[in-house]
Amino acid sequence: MKTPALLLALVAVPLTAQAPMQRRNDQMRAYDARREGTLLSLREIEQRVVPTMKGAEYIGFDFDYASKVYTLKFLRDGAVIWVDVDGRSGQILGRTGR
Repeated sequence: MKTPALLLALVAVPLTAQAPMQRRNDQMRAYDARREGTLLSLREIEQRVVPTMKGAEYIGFDFDYASKVYTLKFLRDGAVIWVDVDGRSGQILGRTGR
């Protein structure tokens, strides 16, 4: 019984090791896009969105390079709110939560 678990663990290691490398590649591509002017910086996005979230605490962000979408996360009255923002235009695409 130990052999299948060990085998599964060995197979899973390369998959999880790829995630940090993919994140690093996305970060480098995003950096290049910001330098070229085709993507707004996180600071610019924050300056546009955070002031609109009255009464909510800004707790962080995610960025998806493939879609060029920043997802800003807020906390208000114990509920998490996600705000999706187009990284190219700064336009708010959607919001979940209250």
